[in-house]
Amino acid sequence: MSYDLIVIGSGPGGYVCAIKAAQLGLKVAVVEKRATYGGTCLNIGCIPSKALLHASEMFEEVGHLDALGIKVAKPKLDLPGMLAHKDATVKSNVDGVAYLFKKNKIDGHIGTGSIAAPGKVVVTKEDGSSETLETKAIVIATGSDSAPLPGVEIDEKRIVTSTGALELPKVPAKMIVVGAGVIGLELGSVWRRLGAEVVVVEFLDRILPGMDGEVAKQFQRMLEKQGFAFKLGTKVTGVDTSGKTLKATIEPAKGGAAETIEADVVLVAIGRRPFTGGLGLETVGVELDERKRVKVDGHYQTNVPGIYAIGDVIAGPMLAHKAEDEGVAVAEILAGQAGHVNYDAIPGVVYTGPEVATVGKTEEELKAAGIAYKVGKFPFSANGRARAMLATDGFVKILSDATTDRLLGAHIVGKGAGEMIHEAVVLMEFAGSAEDLARSTHAHPTMSESIKEAALAAWFKPIHM
Repeated sequence: MSYDLIVIGSGPGGYVCAIKAAQLGLKVAVVEKRATYGGTCLNIGCIPSKALLHASEMFEEVGHLDALGIKVAKPKLDLPGMLAHKDATVKSNVDGVAYLFKKNKIDGHIGTGSIAAPGKVVVTKEDGSSETLETKAIVIATGSDSAPLPGVEIDEKRIVTSTGALELPKVPAKMIVVGAGVIGLELGSVWRRLGAEVVVVEFLDRILPGMDGEVAKQFQRMLEKQGFAFKLGTKVTGVDTSGKTLKATIEPAKGGAAETIEADVVLVAIGRRPFTGGLGLETVGVELDERKRVKVDGHYQTNVPGIYAIGDVIAGPMLAHKAEDEGVAVAEILAGQAGHVNYDAIPGVVYTGPEVATVGKTEEELKAAGIAYKVGKFPFSANGRARAMLATDGFVKILSDATTDRLLGAHIVGKGAGEMIHEAVVLMEFAGSAEDLARSTHAHPTMSESIKEAALAAWFKPIHM
């Protein structure tokens, strides 16, 4: 069987690339090593974690309804029921991708894909048999997996990655989260809400590396109020698994006396690494960079003509929606169109409570680049809708160019921040200004009015402060 395009991997980047290419008239196949489509994101990542984040948030909210004049008995946790909701959510999503493949006449090949030569993909099935598929173009969309912590062995029972953290059969009394990035804080939030005592150990002296410093600092305070404990500038050097509880040895990152902390579960969430092993890249001579990511040009093509790569296996933020946009761009390029991704307007969201959402530059990045900028801020405590919903934690921060007023960045900490960030994304896509945002009518009363007020503050002056 010969194809125009074979995509290796069916995560958000791979499956979106395949669908777009099929819509543009190409004959497409997808090779997936899992029994189900959707990659890490749909099976063991974004989707199941959001199901548990929402369910655990509801569980916690029910316990705090008194302030709204609602009297209910103390909620009881049915963890198997909550995990079943997560599994049902995953199933409906992966089934949805299978349906879309069928609808768009995309051939699915279940097995491990490797590149034998340009234009040749070998699919090795679980029983050891294999078949060779021929194609004009290959897209590598194999994603990433959890980065290991040296000297700590993962068993996915007591010492877990995000995969095991989505499957814990009971709520741990105490959990250590290694890494204060997005995944660690989200999954730490789930189990903290359900009753675990959570300690976050982070090598750097701050949480959420790469995000706006002021946002990270304020957000850390909110998490501490919720019961999180943080040990920053600290590294985990080992975990003793011999006893009934785990004993983690930690010491200051800059050197100093070691101490031991006990826990029932240790979640290792120190980042992710590109998944490029077993693809035959060495055989065909595809170049990798110093971080083992696939090197691509401006059109996502590797140094080997006809072989492309997108998503977590190439440089850039490891985000599902970044991979999706790259998948669309590659499909368009292969169909003779001008595919393009605007990397200055890719949002990032931390789905905790409150949420953190960000797009564009941080203050630190603007300072480092020597760009003169203006800052506009507005707290949700001054927003009428937020007060009505008891959702006054957090603020909006708008960064604009001091000369042109062009929007350079937006950062939100607050309830529903992940939904609100997109008006800034759209505005930045059209190179709009803080004044444009400030002059756009926002419905009253809404949380989004705080974005308008922050834009007013960056451009001229806020009304409600």
